[in-house]
Amino acid sequence: MTTRWLTAEEQRAWRAYIAATHLLEDAIDRQLQQEAGMPHLYYSILANLSEVPDRRLRMTDLAEKSKITRSRLTYAVTRLEKDGLVRREGCPSDKRGSTAILTDAGMDVLERTAPGHVETVRAAIFDHLTPEQVGQLEEISAGIARALEGDGGEVTREDLPWRRRSSSPCT
Repeated sequence: MTTRWLTAEEQRAWRAYIAATHLLEDAIDRQLQQEAGMPHLYYSILANLSEVPDRRLRMTDLAEKSKITRSRLTYAVTRLEKDGLVRREGCPSDKRGSTAILTDAGMDVLERTAPGHVETVRAAIFDHLTPEQVGQLEEISAGIARALEGDGGEVTREDLPWRRRSSSPCT
């Protein structure tokens, strides 16, 4: 098999993408640490729970929505539980499964932190793009996500840890 090296243009685009994503994640983490005392991952878990009915989600579904492994999610939810921002309930139909629930305190933190988070995202990205570029960013990002999530057929469910499911209805 012959290696398909990146062209000079692809190499520049790749390095620009890596620099931008690292700088963006750092800026978002700094803002969230300052305003909420939590990393971006924890904020995302709270945000994901705030967007679903009854602010509750099965742990496996939350892992998939957050694009993280179940073990990493369990660790994060345990930390959020200690702060009273999330609580877990067992699944009545399967003792192995559990559901994460956003508490009122968690919703308060999210509502208090969201304006600064949005301003950080806007200042880092959208204030520098034209409306046409915003559409292009969405199209490019969605295409990359589809390819990595396996919609093209090359990636299987077992290749993506957050997509793996047990037979438990509430895991």
